[in-house]
Amino acid sequence: MRRRIRSGPESRLPVALALALLAMAAWAAWLGWDQHRDVQPDGSETGPYEAWQVLGLALTLLAPLCWAAYRGFATGAVAGVTVGLTAAAAYDWSDDASGLFAVGVAMVMVGSLAVTAGVCALIGAVRPKEPTGRRHG
Repeated sequence: MRRRIRSGPESRLPVALALALLAMAAWAAWLGWDQHRDVQPDGSETGPYEAWQVLGLALTLLAPLCWAAYRGFATGAVAGVTVGLTAAAAYDWSDDASGLFAVGVAMVMVGSLAVTAGVCALIGAVRPKEPTGRRHG
């Protein structure tokens, strides 16, 4: 006998919380330690993050996001990853004296929402559908 996956809010909350915590931990692991800008020979500044760090963060979160979406928890997955990354960015960048950190945090929120929703929609489109009719016999 197969158990049916619950789809109510009580089943999405643990997934959303777990993914939010994972997203915050992944941010700390990949981006949280690098706080210094690199000065180029021409005097311009880059950073503080390198492309490989951001790619590592994205790939770290991709597997659990896909797992949650495939298991039918797309809403919780999108909410969890978005909230986790947004909270981590807000905490990490809140000491910015220019006050522009809020713009960056908003960009992280919108970008992570768009990407996670897109990935979950793609997973939902290729995910095999469960039969909705009654079993006979």
